Amino acid sequence: MKKFLIKKLIDFTSWEKVTKLDDFSYPWQSEKSPVTSFSAYYDENHIYFRFVAYGSKPLVYIEDNSKLEVMHSERVEIFFRSNQKMSPYYCLEMDPHGRVLDYRANLYRKFDRDWQWPESLSIKSKINEENYTVEGKISLSILNELGLINNNNIQIGLFRGHCTNLVGKVALLKWISWVDFKTQDADFHVPSAFGILKLC
Repeated sequence: MKKFLIKKLIDFTSWEKVTKLDDFSYPWQSEKSPVTSFSAYYDENHIYFRFVAYGSKPLVYIEDNSKLEVMHSERVEIFFRSNQKMSPYYCLEMDPHGRVLDYRANLYRKFDRDWQWPESLSIKSKINEENYTVEGKISLSILNELGLINNNNIQIGLFRGHCTNLVGKVALLKWISWVDFKTQDADFHVPSAFGILKLC
């Protein structure tokens, strides 16, 4: 299982000084994926994270601004689980406008999209000329309450849905992942899609 070590920082100064994970790829495409990176650190109370997703202007579906519109948009994603049974697991899908599709699920693809992450998520996003960024923080106490931290290890999935075409709410998405989990079909909702985030 792939592992990404993140450090404890008390005096954060710049994301440029934070360890960066950038070995994302298209598991189901032959071409090279657009560059995606994930950085993270933690302090006494929170994990702080940042995605940088490169490409042309991101395609985002907006009608009534509901969280379900994130499903039809360019986005980055974090999944959490406590064990391989994935009963339950928790998902945060975040688009370039800072909207969050948060939900709980059980294997296989049994989604509870009425569920909400049990704290107010502080998400910031910015669309730049060559990329977009999504930053946020997640409470360590909430992760502990959900049973997601075990010996300073967090089982995590890191993904990106790269939207290459959008007509109305019909989005053409190419799926990018940190872990190449060798499934035949594009699907992040499987046990082999996860790695380890190690608090060190």
